Amino acid sequence: MELRILGIHHVTAIAGNPQQNIDFYTGLLGLRLIKVTVNFDDPGTYHFYFGDDMGRPGTIMTFFPWPGAPRGRRGTGQVTTVAFSISGESLSFWEERLRAAGIAAAGPVARFKEQVLSFFDPDGLQLELVANKDDRRSGWAEGPVPAEHAIRGFYGVTMSIAGYERSASLLTEILGFRKVAESDSCFRYAVGEGSPGSLVDILSLPEAPRGQVSVGTIHHIAWRTANDEQQLGWREKLVDQGYNVTPVQDRQYFHSIYFREPGGVLFEIATDSPGFTVDESPEQLGTGLKLPAWLERQRQQIERVLPPLRMPASARER
Repeated sequence: MELRILGIHHVTAIAGNPQQNIDFYTGLLGLRLIKVTVNFDDPGTYHFYFGDDMGRPGTIMTFFPWPGAPRGRRGTGQVTTVAFSISGESLSFWEERLRAAGIAAAGPVARFKEQVLSFFDPDGLQLELVANKDDRRSGWAEGPVPAEHAIRGFYGVTMSIAGYERSASLLTEILGFRKVAESDSCFRYAVGEGSPGSLVDILSLPEAPRGQVSVGTIHHIAWRTANDEQQLGWREKLVDQGYNVTPVQDRQYFHSIYFREPGGVLFEIATDSPGFTVDESPEQLGTGLKLPAWLERQRQQIERVLPPLRMPASARER
């Protein structure tokens, strides 16, 4: 069996105020709130999933909100930037949209022949919008952003690493990536056809401080694999290479394994299936708190602990 990584599955970050997080990613960025659930390892914490209309792998940005927690520190051993893909004609729209919302954006600047707009979310997480003509995906057409300008999904991520060579070797020698570009201390890798959603930049920062995970930082990045058989193959291969890999975890909407890459970034390999419609219809995605069967008996206790939420208008209307 040929093992294949298909690109980015999802990226998970730490937020502060949960309502502010929902309002920013649905109201300003125009992503769909796909799922409201809890951190299965810490059920007193929400877990939000944002993405396209169905939460397809490669579009899913997720958050654990930690109200009252301090800001984290961006640094080495982390994914430090998340880049979303937009159409090649949408930069001026997004410049104006961010400006009208009081969001200071840098750029657009050229990077690897593409135009990039950079800004921060309310918790200090660095985001980018990359304009390109190769993304054939459709954004969420029923959100507040016109369909032609909607975010298509991930473009790529940037990992900040103190010594990048061993991280690069994992990508190229084990996970099937290849180096496609470099500029100064930034090295770009791609998997598959190298389309948006399959790219990772490694920023070599040997003198930078180590990052600290808390509000405004990335917790982990998940890579796509097609099914459980592929995932078990990846687990066996990684263990054979000396990596400490978790057993398979049931995350309700996908299955996951986790390990640390050599630079310290937490990697996950997640299955494409079963998807987010296992407990909600496509029309009802993101409209209520969903719990896995093993936590359902604790629903009342969990709901007492979680802060109340005001759902996006698009969700309330469904």
